[in-house]
Amino acid sequence: RFLHCSPTTVMTHAARLGRHALLILESHRPQGAPNEPIVIDGFESFAFSQYYPLHLNLVVGAESHFVYAFSESELRRKGRMRPPQRRKCAEEEARVGRPDPKAIEKGMTEAVALVVSPGERACIRSDGHHAYPRALKRLRDRTFAHEVTSSKAARTPSNPLFPVNRQDLMLRHSGANHRRETIAFSKSRAGVIERAALQWVFMNWMKSFSERKRDATPAQRLGLTDRKWTVQDFLHERLFASRVRLPGIWRAYYERRIKTRRLPQSKLHQLRYAF
Repeated sequence: RFLHCSPTTVMTHAARLGRHALLILESHRPQGAPNEPIVIDGFESFAFSQYYPLHLNLVVGAESHFVYAFSESELRRKGRMRPPQRRKCAEEEARVGRPDPKAIEKGMTEAVALVVSPGERACIRSDGHHAYPRALKRLRDRTFAHEVTSSKAARTPSNPLFPVNRQDLMLRHSGANHRRETIAFSKSRAGVIERAALQWVFMNWMKSFSERKRDATPAQRLGLTDRKWTVQDFLHERLFASRVRLPGIWRAYYERRIKTRRLPQSKLHQLRYAF
């Protein structure tokens, strides 16, 4: 309203910024096995309605708090529901089908595979989610030392899972689309992914590790840059998916091939000059 333009104009620019953020995350991601333990976890949100939850599977540096990679997994609604909600859930599943019951396992496999290449070793820290050991077993050509911390442990800075818990907190804090009761929720899974990519460019390259100390960013702590990025640094060059080799799952995110079940006519990103 303040810009006196159509809402779809804002949505188009927001989606384009999200796709650019994906290219930034890939083109500036550290290569080779991490020189620190990595912490994995899933952030639960939803798209279209609370009957369509999803997980953002995160891989975060234990010491730097750098977000190395992520993936998205479509989930089935769970938890306590009133009888009308159970009926509504059954009706929605009958209409569009059920998500893959191994979606988290497969999604976390994809996320970790982006960070740890074949033949490399890594120390993985996680909570006791049953899907994570199975996800690591799928990567038979990598070697992992898997450390498990109870999800019931206090979420303090001394908790081994604190780096990923902090990312969860910042996602919920910074994005109205991830709050439990909101009218600002994302309408599509692609929208969730694009906004999350923007968030992690900000967290990795622009935001101080400590707001109180105004110290280095996670990227500076890893030696990837010698200063904090500005918006001008983020936008100084147009990137093309034909020049930045996106990994398979991120390529699908970039092209918006991640379908939202209740939006069967979702528009793909296939513009000729974008590539």
